[in-house]
Amino acid sequence: MDLLTKYLPLVLQGLTSTLLLGVVSFILGSTLGALVALARISRLRLLRGVAIVYVSIFRGTPLLIQILLIYFGLPQVGIRLEPIPSAILALTLFSAAYLSENFRGGILSVDVGQWEAANSMGMPYWRTLRRIVFPQAIRIATPAVGSRFIALMKDTSLASVVTVTELTRVAESIGSSTFRYMEAFFVIGAVYWVINTLLSTGQGVLERRMGRAYAT
Repeated sequence: MDLLTKYLPLVLQGLTSTLLLGVVSFILGSTLGALVALARISRLRLLRGVAIVYVSIFRGTPLLIQILLIYFGLPQVGIRLEPIPSAILALTLFSAAYLSENFRGGILSVDVGQWEAANSMGMPYWRTLRRIVFPQAIRIATPAVGSRFIALMKDTSLASVVTVTELTRVAESIGSSTFRYMEAFFVIGAVYWVINTLLSTGQGVLERRMGRAYAT
């Protein structure tokens, strides 16, 4: 406990960076993931192909490799990013690949009759998607999307390899200066646990509220 008290400012700095990485990457990843999901169900073969290749690459390679490629590899082609933008870019691209599958599954779960009914009323494709299909798809995909957000929050720990001062980096710093590695990582692990417990609770509340909204 004395370790947490002594290094509280450093832990709070790491917590701020972790939340920034997780929240920003999730928002950007959700946006990109939704677009990739729409590309996957598109009638255009080229668009579907590009989306399939994108998902295959970013789901089929380790996130750590992607972070290192962006931070250390891009400067070799003239693109230099600071540690935090590099980590956000990698986390966004990685999470978007998984989220696109969550969204695609939700969209495909909506009964095809609703598409046909909207089409018979002359409703354009994008309006059908926005007003009828996507709200239902989001409700269906919420458990999977929530789980991805929680996993993404833990994945932010990999940003420590490119010198981002997030929680894992803080634990390493405290451990190296005090040689109390077990206590340092235990404290930081507890912080991650609290974050993800709160996220899990919020996800449960959201699922129940959305379920009641569609049940009435």
